[in-house]
Amino acid sequence: MELTYLKTFCEVAKHGSFTRAAEILGYAQSSITTQIQRLEESYGAVLVERFGRSMRLTIAGEALLPYAKSVIRLHEESKEIVSKQSKGTLSIGTIETLAAYYLPPYLQAYRQQYPDINIMLQPGNEPLIIEAVKEGTMDVGIILDPPFSDPELHTVVLREEELVIIASPEHRFSALSEVRAEDLSGEPLILTEDGCTYRAMLLKVLRDGEIDSKPSYEFGNMEAIKQCVVYGLGVALLPRIAASEEIRKQQLIALPFNHPACRFYTQLIYSKKKWQSKAFVGFVELIGEGNHQNH
Repeated sequence: MELTYLKTFCEVAKHGSFTRAAEILGYAQSSITTQIQRLEESYGAVLVERFGRSMRLTIAGEALLPYAKSVIRLHEESKEIVSKQSKGTLSIGTIETLAAYYLPPYLQAYRQQYPDINIMLQPGNEPLIIEAVKEGTMDVGIILDPPFSDPELHTVVLREEELVIIASPEHRFSALSEVRAEDLSGEPLILTEDGCTYRAMLLKVLRDGEIDSKPSYEFGNMEAIKQCVVYGLGVALLPRIAASEEIRKQQLIALPFNHPACRFYTQLIYSKKKWQSKAFVGFVELIGEGNHQNH
């Protein structure tokens, strides 16, 4: 039985579509159909059935899926061992803030130690990153969350990340030493995108406190948020590292957000099933230097 068929089967299972699997794998749709049929002949069971407009796994298909993933994973491990671990790809899932303002010096140091490893940085929000690390489509995730734990994952707490309310220097907050939730009553808020953990925390704090907030803008781009704050269009809650340059240039002021829920940590996650190559261990050790705690 060809490994190719199992890879195709996993893609069909993931996307619920022969068409989408064909696009991702670069095959004609008829080729996908043939490969699944041959896999079914080999196992003597129907593995995929049509359900409405999509495809879904049968009971037999569900039983096969974890084995198919394991076979593919073992094949990747064997290739890396045979090639003496000198080449390959390390896929890192993280949020925009950490990709832009936290990771670059670590990536530079890693590249010097492992010049033949291709680093693939994949942006996303925390739920997507966590799921991808569990599924094995990302090697590691670097998230910004309250202390996180999951029975399937190892978590390395790297550092606490200070969250601040940023405002223009002319804003009334310039007279304060910190911002409390009630201070945000009636303030135009410039929010990060939906799915951002600290955005969800802020909105929950305001909702629970019955504080009248005014979300005015929402951006998936950190630079856009900061520019709107610079121009006095509102205030925003961001990690200090994301605005450190503008704070240094006195384009923005930054005040601690005083609330018990505002404790966020940069954390590295990877699957407990993950085979740990020399290059993988090298990355975990490099980024975990200094004070951290394993869970």
